[in-house]
Amino acid sequence: MRTPAGTECRYYYEDYYRGRETRECRLIGHNPRSEPWSPGLCHSCPVPGILQANACPNLVLEARVARGFLGLSRHVQVMAVCKEYLRDVPQPQVGCGHCHKHRVGLPLFTHADEKDAEGASDDPSRPV
Repeated sequence: MRTPAGTECRYYYEDYYRGRETRECRLIGHNPRSEPWSPGLCHSCPVPGILQANACPNLVLEARVARGFLGLSRHVQVMAVCKEYLRDVPQPQVGCGHCHKHRVGLPLFTHADEKDAEGASDDPSRPV
């Protein structure tokens, strides 16, 4: 669904049917350690960018609203975990670095690249 910031996010939900005015972030809303969520936080939220950059099905996100320096500002903090390898992911946009090795079709590209590299190094006079 499109957020108030104009980006697509699968965790944002709004409902205006028959007079309802419901807006919620389903990622932050269920976190008891979080400050209250408001729609203005969508403008600086990193979650839509993470979802766009990394489509790994094993990536689990947890977010919370935290206070900034001196408690004056509020921002969204995101923690990511790989549920396949059970490890923290320090850069969620990139991923854990292990799941992409098991993707379908990836060995075809890596083996072809290795063969090209071996063939080029065997005979320097051979045109590439």
